[in-house]
Amino acid sequence: MSIAISVNDIHKAFDTPVGRREVLKGVSFEISEGACCVIGGENGSGKSLMMSIISGLEKADKGSYTTSGRVGLVFQEAETQILGETPREDIAFGPKNLGLKKSDVELAVKLALNETGLTEKADFIARFLSGGEKRRLAVACMIAMQNPIIVLDEPYANLDYQGVKQVNSLIQNLKESGRTVVILSHEIEKCLALADQFIVLYQGQKVYDGEPEKAFDFNVEEWNIRNPFVSYKSVKDMVW
Repeated sequence: MSIAISVNDIHKAFDTPVGRREVLKGVSFEISEGACCVIGGENGSGKSLMMSIISGLEKADKGSYTTSGRVGLVFQEAETQILGETPREDIAFGPKNLGLKKSDVELAVKLALNETGLTEKADFIARFLSGGEKRRLAVACMIAMQNPIIVLDEPYANLDYQGVKQVNSLIQNLKESGRTVVILSHEIEKCLALADQFIVLYQGQKVYDGEPEKAFDFNVEEWNIRNPFVSYKSVKDMVW
């Protein structure tokens, strides 16, 4: 199987008031084309930084990576990526910058709206969309640019139950279309069933990489990830 993302010994550090802090400490992994990979880890574990490097927004201090195509990164705050007044205008922005002809831009926008279920909202005010719809809009922009790899950074942040369902439905559709999907999340109970591969970062290092089911042979709470296999028998159980 072809490899979509290959990461080799990535290091990244930043200067802080108390000295230099190494955030990524020799991280290596591979993700196959067409796979859905969940990268879990607590806040500050290096998930977002790792994907910022892969998508070209940051440079590693050491190490290398390769990708099989353009990487589309959907930020945790998807609203910050909205550039157009309406979804139709916003989705068209990328293809226009790629130099596509007007007819090709219109077709790319139409297909992206349809694939993300936003056709009926095409001419709404984009900033008035719900949280889940804004994330779908950000993904539609990546689809219109024909990015084969899509990374979603904490896609469930600030979403209600309906919004989570919308995002997961979109992820399932992306998988079925053959795209490579990477989900960065500490809320693994919301998405792990969608994953073909599960990677855990802890304090800047990879501590697990394999099948989702086998991760729970380990005590994942040692990596500050809440074990999703919990039993609720009464209201008193429903507390973290």
